Amino acid sequence: MKTSIGQYLIDRLLATGTDHLFGVPGDFIISWMSRVEKSPLKLITTSDEQGAGFAADAYARRRGFGVVAITYGVGGLKVANSTGQAYAEQSPVLIISGAPGILESQTHAMIHHKVRSFDSQLKVFQELTCAQAMIDNPVTACQQIDAVIAQILLHKRPGYIELPRDLEAVEVEVPDHSLPNSYMPHTLPTLPENLAASIREVEQMLQTAKRPIIALGIQLVRHGLLDKVVQFAQTLNIPLVTTLLSKSAIDETHPQFMGVFAGRMSREEISSYVESSDCLLVLGAHISDMDTGVYSAQVDQTKVVHATDDSLRISRHIYEKVGFKDFIQAVTDLKPETTFESNYPRIATLPGASAGADTDKLTVSTLFARLAPEITTKTVVIADPGDALFGAIDLPIKDGKDFVACGYYASLGFAVPAAIGVAAADNTLRPIVLVGDGAFQMTGMELSVAVRYGYDPIVIVLNNDGYLTERLILEGEFNDITPWRFAKLPEVLGSGHGEVVQTNGEFTQALSEAIARRGQFSLIEAKLDRMDCSDALRRLGAAMHKLVASDGS
Repeated sequence: MKTSIGQYLIDRLLATGTDHLFGVPGDFIISWMSRVEKSPLKLITTSDEQGAGFAADAYARRRGFGVVAITYGVGGLKVANSTGQAYAEQSPVLIISGAPGILESQTHAMIHHKVRSFDSQLKVFQELTCAQAMIDNPVTACQQIDAVIAQILLHKRPGYIELPRDLEAVEVEVPDHSLPNSYMPHTLPTLPENLAASIREVEQMLQTAKRPIIALGIQLVRHGLLDKVVQFAQTLNIPLVTTLLSKSAIDETHPQFMGVFAGRMSREEISSYVESSDCLLVLGAHISDMDTGVYSAQVDQTKVVHATDDSLRISRHIYEKVGFKDFIQAVTDLKPETTFESNYPRIATLPGASAGADTDKLTVSTLFARLAPEITTKTVVIADPGDALFGAIDLPIKDGKDFVACGYYASLGFAVPAAIGVAAADNTLRPIVLVGDGAFQMTGMELSVAVRYGYDPIVIVLNNDGYLTERLILEGEFNDITPWRFAKLPEVLGSGHGEVVQTNGEFTQALSEAIARRGQFSLIEAKLDRMDCSDALRRLGAAMHKLVASDGS
């Protein structure tokens, strides 16, 4: 059976369960996009390529695979940042870039959008993705496409395919998928003796522990291992925390959930309990400076089991050639003959922040206190970096995976286009976007995409007159931005509802009305004092200020 290379690519995307992709047209990709429009896939055209990349990233976090399609050079390099984020945070996104035709690249040295050489863009994406393919030979095209998609699904990281425009319509034989594909990834098998030794050490630690804790990492979610670990924790009554990046990996109303552990950014009750644990199982989390509150966490590494999909360290021992899935399976099969204490802090029972009086001026603290009761299983909170994220650390998410943020890579401008991706991934969810005024100015105009496709996110702009996180690190005019009348944006876009709020009561009323209003986006501009921030951000800013000061700045 024959098909075109472009159609084969579409068929393989559909096989992943993807039904949307995001992008911006250009002459090198437009013929393939035309083919997509005739397929079951729905193409969401965004205002900017970076917005498409962020939307595809958020879609992938909900659905397990996302796709962004862009043109060569000016489009491809614009999604470099969003692809870097997807790689850093293990989001399975496929970048499809159109490219100059094979014949024209051989006969014409100067073609528009080219940077230095015809493979300059490919070289960039070799640093940002787990697999890459330049489709330059019809004989191997299908095998290359299959291999890149397989690598993305295996590693849960982005991959890249460059499709020359003169090959898109070339017909090829559909490969027999039962036959070997030399381009396919090979995984190293687990060494049974290494696995057995590592499990013996974990078992011994659990047998002698009095206060074990499991820190759930995002890799458990990506690899479908979360439920197994949670069930293990329930059986043994082991409390659970998450890292900042993996917030909402678990339903945060779960009786064993303590809260988010991020060093001194966390509540003192939580950070103290975690740091005094005599057996801390960190499963599927790469621990970054953000996760530890800029290295403020004080954890005895001899009491730590740290397992990720590329390394395993138990106390002072490193175990090689132990597969992550095999290790998690073996750990959760353990049945230690011991019982663990149940008297540990739980975020659901700790006193929350005061919601303040209705007539009081709105603050970050009262905003989050009044937002919390409105979070349901039908909402998904999407937080941009900054106080939109740090203030949300203790925001109770009532259903797992219904919180989206770039808690490690921390790229400003993620949240608004991410809302487009989430809405496309699951139209039963109502996105609630938390974004600072500076970040909104970067990508907020992607709300025009919401207007075009009928999405109705609720966008809360924390307007504190500039880059507050940076102000707390080091003040300067570089932290100032031009003030926008954010609530007037619906007049520009011809749809939506905008409102400015300055008191607690005004915010509560605006939020209630926004939730009731469907069919169009709502934008709530929350006017805040210039230096008002959450306790978590204040603590982080102080820690980062010390780092900057120690560098002599």
